Amino acid sequence: MYFKQITTPGLGCFSYVIGCPAAREMVVVDPKRDVQDYLDISREEGMKITHVIDTHVHADHVSGTHELKSLTGCDIMVYETSPVSYDFTPLKEGQKLVVGNAGLEVLHTPGHTPDALSLLVTDFTRGDEPWMILTGDVLFVGDIGRPDLVGDAKLDEQIDNLYNTLYIKFQKYPDSLEVFPAHGAGSLCGRGMSSKPSSTLGFERRHNPMLGFDSYESFHLAMSQNFPARPKSFTHIISTNAGGAPLLERCPLDRAMEPARFEERMLDGAAVIDVRDAAAFAGYHIPGSINIGFEPSLANWVGMVVDPKADLLLVVESKEDYDRMCIELHRIGYDNIFGYLTGGIQSWVYSGRPVEKLSIDSAQDLQNCQAENKPVSLIDVRTPGETAGGVIPGAVKFPLADILDGKFDLSEDDHHILYCASGYRSNIAASYLQRHGFWNVRALAGGFLAWSRAGYEVEK
Repeated sequence: MYFKQITTPGLGCFSYVIGCPAAREMVVVDPKRDVQDYLDISREEGMKITHVIDTHVHADHVSGTHELKSLTGCDIMVYETSPVSYDFTPLKEGQKLVVGNAGLEVLHTPGHTPDALSLLVTDFTRGDEPWMILTGDVLFVGDIGRPDLVGDAKLDEQIDNLYNTLYIKFQKYPDSLEVFPAHGAGSLCGRGMSSKPSSTLGFERRHNPMLGFDSYESFHLAMSQNFPARPKSFTHIISTNAGGAPLLERCPLDRAMEPARFEERMLDGAAVIDVRDAAAFAGYHIPGSINIGFEPSLANWVGMVVDPKADLLLVVESKEDYDRMCIELHRIGYDNIFGYLTGGIQSWVYSGRPVEKLSIDSAQDLQNCQAENKPVSLIDVRTPGETAGGVIPGAVKFPLADILDGKFDLSEDDHHILYCASGYRSNIAASYLQRHGFWNVRALAGGFLAWSRAGYEVEK
């Protein structure tokens, strides 16, 4: 049996290839939208992609099932009651698929979504009992799937489903069964996933806090609250996956734009994402642009900040960065990418067009300001879990998700200094506020990390 886990950086997504080189066939499970990895394996291992399976209708990334079908002619398979509008081969509870020396058995495992499935995987060259289980989004390493994405009206039903799947259905399988989930650390489909990509049922039963409740009532209470913020992109991604994602362009054009054309698109309403690092953005940037720099969770933050149906323009430092950004955006269904500024920000500056700056204060600057009793509005944009460990004295807590939802009360005329853990999110928040009329916002260089490492006071 051939088995490979493929990681999608940033989104925390895992997909899988299961096949048999002798039979020259392979199955892809939960594919990402950019499918070259699977095509490379197919070519290098001499296995034809015969089936592609989604364990559920994903909320955090666009599936590559239709890309693979268009390129290979494979069957798309999902659970029989899945709420999708495209043609598919239905999978039923207990159904078994044989791919040479590999066997897949379908389990209906609702909880994260009502129509989710898991796959028991058997390597017949080693024995007749399942070796591993692909759990989709119902069970992660160190966590379980959130049940709230289908809406408040079905939350209680989903919590019931989740409990029955994890505490009753999975109970008949041995501790030795290896667990391979569809997500790891960085995903917003759970609350506390481990960075380890796999586990066993036994280890999760002993050490996963969400499998350790002694009653349904305590489990229900824990699963009814404190979910991560839901990005703007999730509804759009669910709709895209349910309808069948449009195919990506086979031969993408170089969409480099001169400043004049770039500005025309801006005036037509396109949103500008500047992917440079915080210091470069602070130096000067296009008025109204949002700073979301390259980092592992870039796609999640785009999903929080930008409307998924918006027309997009990118400020990047190279064509390679543009190509990389397009891949990241396509993965979460942001397809209306009109292009990038040729020559980068320098071409905009040299054209004589206006720029804005974002002032950056150091930890010492802030300390001096406080020591001199200068009036300052200090805003902590970290999550409640982070601020529970301490804040800079005098800070007001406005999590970034609340700022992006407009849930804050700040004067446009005050001097605001924003900080997060290391400076990435405070730049997002500051650029967002600048775009909405807050002219005197600053960001704290290095964030709370710089402040605490400097040895300054922390308020519990």
